Amino acid sequence: MPELEIIGAPQSTFVRTTRIALEEKGVAYALTPARPHSSEIDAIHPFGRIPAMRHGDLALCESRAIIAYVDRVFGGPKLIPDDAKRAAVIEQWSSLVANAVFPAVFPYFCEYLFPASGSTDRAAVEVLLPHVRHAIDVLGRRAGDGFIAGEDFTLADMYALPILVYLNRLPESRDFIGETQTLDAYLAKHAERPSFKSTTPPPLGT
Repeated sequence: MPELEIIGAPQSTFVRTTRIALEEKGVAYALTPARPHSSEIDAIHPFGRIPAMRHGDLALCESRAIIAYVDRVFGGPKLIPDDAKRAAVIEQWSSLVANAVFPAVFPYFCEYLFPASGSTDRAAVEVLLPHVRHAIDVLGRRAGDGFIAGEDFTLADMYALPILVYLNRLPESRDFIGETQTLDAYLAKHAERPSFKSTTPPPLGT
């Protein structure tokens, strides 16, 4: 079988989610670092986003499509179970994290990590904080039992963890995480997973 190639910047939350899923599945892959809108990515993703994947003659984009393909093609633990109700809950929370939590916090990330003016715009941060707090509160309530989508480690956690890592490094969101009284323990617990450790990215800008 040809080698699976994941293409994208390792610092990306969605690239890391994809890599965690492959590690949990036990699937070998090569990581080709590439930024959004690079030629490697634009050749596969019509909007220039990461990650992308190549496997033989198949090229795919979007983390969820990549993960679903890997789950069906390769052996190892199933990332989405056969039980319809359990699968639906996992899919629901994976979607909520990817499509609601991430968009709520990404502009906040940008103000600190990629400020358009070269320095953080405090007024812009203040506008964003209610959305950041709400997103963190949602995750905090879900993480009370140690997992986002029920009683075990699932794809929903794989989407949540890379986002929370960045939130835990920024001042206001770090305070919000502490206020939940659940997410500090959640992060500490899952930081010990081999898949989390092995996908730790280099610092931004490297």
